[in-house]
Amino acid sequence: MADDRGDIETLLYLYAEAIDAGNFEAVGALFAHGRICGPDGTPIATGTEAVTKFYEVSTRRYPDDGTPKTRHMITNAIIEIDAGTATAKARSRFTVFQATATLPLQPIIAGDYHDRFARVDGRWAFAERIMLPALYGDLSQHLLLDDHRRPAERGGA
Repeated sequence: MADDRGDIETLLYLYAEAIDAGNFEAVGALFAHGRICGPDGTPIATGTEAVTKFYEVSTRRYPDDGTPKTRHMITNAIIEIDAGTATAKARSRFTVFQATATLPLQPIIAGDYHDRFARVDGRWAFAERIMLPALYGDLSQHLLLDDHRRPAERGGA
């Protein structure tokens, strides 16, 4: 029998590996049957193409190596599997570190992921990821957005 918990943990880590490599197509592929949502649960991007595009327009990649020069640490994974419905939920913590030519190594953002998974063709797949950032550092060299302030400072949630 497959190690369901291990398979789901692997999905969590594949996401971190792909985004840190600047491989936004691989990130998108992880969400072929899923969506990324904001803190209030509102969908931001659904499916491979939309998720890939979301990262391409929001996350800076550096020309020397094509990566965002980040390391996503995924920790404290709490995984609940419902074998009867072939679904699972996970809560995990993330901390993103970044170092560039002008930014010394530092944490730039930390928070939580609330994920749902479903079996698709016998394999676990992301169904939904809600991103809940909680702690903000210097995001100016990570995001391609014009406004790098914390959401509360921008008048958002």
